Amino acid sequence: MTENLAPLYTQHLAALRERADKALAAGGFDRLLIAAGRPLNKFLDDQDFPFVSNPHFRHWLPLTDAPGSWIVYAPGARPRLVFVQPRDYWHVVPAAPSGDWVEHFDIQVVRSAADAIAALPKDGRNAVIGPACPSIEGVEANNPQPVMDYLHWHRSYKTAYELALMREANRIGTRAHRAAEAAFRSGESEFGIHMAYLAAARQIDAELPYASIVGLNEHGAVLHYSHFDRQPPTAHRSFLIDAGASHAGYASDITRSYAATGADEFQALIESMDGAQRELASKVRAGQSYPELHIHAHHLVAGVLREHGIIRMGAEAAVAGGVTSAFFPHGLGHPIGLAVHDVAGFQESERGGSIPRPEGHPYLRMTRVLEPGMVVTIEPGLYFVDMLLEELRANPAAKDVDWARVDALRPYGGIRIEDDVVCTEGEPENLTRDAFAIL
Repeated sequence: MTENLAPLYTQHLAALRERADKALAAGGFDRLLIAAGRPLNKFLDDQDFPFVSNPHFRHWLPLTDAPGSWIVYAPGARPRLVFVQPRDYWHVVPAAPSGDWVEHFDIQVVRSAADAIAALPKDGRNAVIGPACPSIEGVEANNPQPVMDYLHWHRSYKTAYELALMREANRIGTRAHRAAEAAFRSGESEFGIHMAYLAAARQIDAELPYASIVGLNEHGAVLHYSHFDRQPPTAHRSFLIDAGASHAGYASDITRSYAATGADEFQALIESMDGAQRELASKVRAGQSYPELHIHAHHLVAGVLREHGIIRMGAEAAVAGGVTSAFFPHGLGHPIGLAVHDVAGFQESERGGSIPRPEGHPYLRMTRVLEPGMVVTIEPGLYFVDMLLEELRANPAAKDVDWARVDALRPYGGIRIEDDVVCTEGEPENLTRDAFAIL
């Protein structure tokens, strides 16, 4: 990383303390207790699922492996970290906290999760943020709504420190995407491509922010394709990869689509969708309604479908008649940050409330107006999904679909192109395109 994180973290922590003060006042609480969380047990087993810490904990600290630990914060006092460093010869013990951030915390090291609970203050009114299951006697995770609403609303606005971490998450992800494309070009299986991705990212599956989607040929039409064929297909026609990376608890979410050499028609379709995606990303600006941008995406997809002879109707008719929804059945994107699908995408204000999705678009994951500091994904798609195409055949508009063209393109699955884009005071910052430009 090129950014100097120490001063950025100092500013970030000051912003979090100010937000916490106001959130506690809104709920009438004295103190904030934030649990890192504990690994969840596998049913009827003596093993745990991979540990994923509470995003509220990661918001304060760049610690992703501190199970059982807690942050204690009261207005006007230095934040305190109760850090669990167990005596354990079965597992790797978390290293002692280190880095520039430690100077801002009082750190108490304890030997067990029970010791951490015992070290927490029990007096006054504590706002406890953490998973409710399993609950902890004496410190139940109550996640009070006024506090959560305030914190989630303001988590939408990334600090300079957070943006620096997200730039690095995008650089890691794009490096791995380059390796995945090379593996596709060399004829690897989906499993082989995924292994190449992990090796280039230098992260294991459990460290990625979400399960990678690696789909060859028709598998690109399965929106959340989670299977990895171990054997290469007879022919490599196309490749869709939706995969991200993590850095200090922050996520990137990147999707790219490729055509095999000689698949000129599908390559031309990818290039048209890439142009549409770039136009949409350029509109991530203050004051832009995200739902309206999503509707605009449908109009652009309609233009691509018409340009390539897949439909014969105009964009307005294709959108109004539900034709574009058969080819583009998901939302334009979502907020991203500490979580891949980050919080407050529908929130009406810092006091809560919800902004409904536009009618006919049930899978849109954000309905807010864009403001500086927000980071969103822009991921239009165009797919040939058998189930949806069969439903489209029953639509009166089916007469304006060139079904021979559709059948010719079905073996290629689909296209999705996704970038992580920052809304600023002026031109948007495309974290993903910037990373691809230097790698």
